[in-house]
Amino acid sequence: MKKYSLEKSEQEWKEQLSEEQYRVLRKKGTEAPHTGKYNLHFEDGKYKCAACENVLFESQAKFNSNCGWPSFDQAVEGSIEYVKDTTFGMMRTEILCSNCGGHIGHVFDDGPTETGQRYCVNSASIEFNK
Repeated sequence: MKKYSLEKSEQEWKEQLSEEQYRVLRKKGTEAPHTGKYNLHFEDGKYKCAACENVLFESQAKFNSNCGWPSFDQAVEGSIEYVKDTTFGMMRTEILCSNCGGHIGHVFDDGPTETGQRYCVNSASIEFNK
């Protein structure tokens, strides 16, 4: 199992995170589409990991993908770990926080911007700072 800069016991994560954050970040859950607080959020600032405050995305990278989850076309360099995910009979790339290993969402190669990428993110996995 990979070691991360920030490691805690499952009990410590349960005590720190909300029930929904724990389900998404530590158990690789997915929030229902169109329910996350950052889906249609477009203020200037930074989006950080809700578990460890590692800055993951800049607001300039956010766009409205109409997919039901917050979408970004690029991550802050070095902030994301990419892992092959073959669950549910699909071939996807899971994105994890490179600092704590928290599940952030998935990245797809169908983005409409020049990067061609769509980081599909769970609102429960991130916090916003102006």
